[in-house]
Amino acid sequence: MQREKCLVKSLHALVALLVALFAAHPASAAEDDIWRAGAYSFSDELGGFRILSVEGAGTKGDPVVVTQEFLSASPVTLVIRIHGPIRPYANDPAFATGFLNLVVVARNASQLAWTEFEFELQEKRGVPSVYGDGLSFDQRRQESDNILSVGFAEFHRAFEPYDRLLFTHGFVDPGAEARFVFVISDLTPKRTFYLVQDPRIPSS
Repeated sequence: MQREKCLVKSLHALVALLVALFAAHPASAAEDDIWRAGAYSFSDELGGFRILSVEGAGTKGDPVVVTQEFLSASPVTLVIRIHGPIRPYANDPAFATGFLNLVVVARNASQLAWTEFEFELQEKRGVPSVYGDGLSFDQRRQESDNILSVGFAEFHRAFEPYDRLLFTHGFVDPGAEARFVFVISDLTPKRTFYLVQDPRIPSS
């Protein structure tokens, strides 16, 4: 009986210790620079910019909103990973369906104004995405009503030999922000892919 009492006291002490440790080190919205939303995660691990927040499920009605701070006018790479199960065309945000509705909020924390902003998809880091890999800015849709921007008036899509989306006719001052809305589709979903983001300054 005495042994059981000692065991109960030890368990209570352990629980109290764990509670104290959790209070001293609360779980962060992002652990190891990885932010999760729906079936996906987003990481600024390759440097040059900073993710400030991520929210949403990635569906058309509840897109993932990634808010980032860009420290310079240089290309940076956002790492996107699938953490949930993959089920193409499923009607459930818990699954990676092959279609990721994304809103990118880009805050200009550099000392230079942006006049263009380009996105490029890569299935392998540093290697252009080609038509056959299935990864694109919703390449199968000819209509462009799912591509929008606050800060830039026009955009251009290129599919070969790169998957690129270039926003033009805009101006984002230092300290200001731009917003981009688009869909990433992957007909043969891979667990990890990359979104290169390139804020551009006026050419001299």
